[in-house]
Amino acid sequence: MSVIIILLGASLLVAIFFLAAFIWSVRNGQFEDDFSPAHRMLFETKPVETGCKSGNACTNKNCKSTICKNH
Repeated sequence: MSVIIILLGASLLVAIFFLAAFIWSVRNGQFEDDFSPAHRMLFETKPVETGCKSGNACTNKNCKSTICKNH
């Protein structure tokens, strides 16, 4: 029976800790922008390839590397 009381006290301490962490994060603005993070990945552009992937033999016509233009 005493184990139940200890476990109940420990669970209340953990619950109070998480409640305090949640209140702290809300006050510090952690949840201010809830719209754009979900949509940000949809509008990111892919990075521009600036070098050759296969050494000196470049097959990419949009390659901007000086090694590719010399061959």
